[in-house]
Amino acid sequence: MAGNSRRQGAMRKPGTKKGQVVGSGGQRRKGLEGKGPTPKAEDRPNHKAYKMANAANRRQEAARAKKADRPELIAGRNPVVEALRADVPGVALYVALNIDVDDRVNEAVRLAGDKGISILEIPREELDRKTGRAMHQGLGLQVPPFEYAHPDDLMTVARDSGDTPLFVALDGVTDPRNLGAVIRSAAAFGAQGVLLPERRSAGMTAVAWRTSAGTAAKLPIAVATNLTRQLKAWAEQGLMIVGLDADGSVDIDELDLAADPLVVVLGSEGRGLSRLVRETCDATVSIPMAAGVESLNASVAAGVLLAEVARRRRIAGRI
Repeated sequence: MAGNSRRQGAMRKPGTKKGQVVGSGGQRRKGLEGKGPTPKAEDRPNHKAYKMANAANRRQEAARAKKADRPELIAGRNPVVEALRADVPGVALYVALNIDVDDRVNEAVRLAGDKGISILEIPREELDRKTGRAMHQGLGLQVPPFEYAHPDDLMTVARDSGDTPLFVALDGVTDPRNLGAVIRSAAAFGAQGVLLPERRSAGMTAVAWRTSAGTAAKLPIAVATNLTRQLKAWAEQGLMIVGLDADGSVDIDELDLAADPLVVVLGSEGRGLSRLVRETCDATVSIPMAAGVESLNASVAAGVLLAEVARRRRIAGRI
């Protein structure tokens, strides 16, 4: 035992040879094989761009949650009266103390009373705070959280109307004033509904209510979890998808699809249509403009296109 210099645990197992190693089993060759294109920076969890994008999304979600806790108020004498005339579901009418009373104030108070809406007189400073220091002119109408429809509800409304389906979808429009203006144009030119994406989109805030001049109470507004998927689902049901784009495949004068069952898609302010939405479109349409003039914003362009769609449908006897 004293002459045995071999350490305990150092004995080789039977059947093994000195120097024998486990083979690579093809792992080295697999390691050399291509793994496809490198993902974008914002799609790689350990990349700075990915972390920054996630942080930005968290901030946006926190801001939305914080805003959701604050009551939405329509501010201003004309917007309040228009909203009450349009049967916007008000919760309370706030009237600043000692304001100059005119016909609009009297009508707002009368309409609110007829609808059973609470009328509360409060100091102007409190109304400033409630409206975020907007130009309220002494009047503010608190509205409840907006109740969105399901995308399937829009098809039901279109069928019940007896008219050829016409929907407006917004791809990343984040300005509530543009949203409200688009809703107003959609209602004016015969659309049966508006579709919003669940993320990266303006919602029906008091600003949107005000800009829509109350038409949001008459037109169903739905939210899609995935806008591209919903557009594809409507395409399978026979609707044509047309995107408004500055570099469209056709201009508005050549839009022969106008009289067909149609979805008009509007892109975001500045970036336009997203790639996936553009690839879903059957056609993209542009609006011819005079040289040297900047492009129209989303809501104005929507009004121009929807007016042309309505004109062609009247000629074709589709409305």
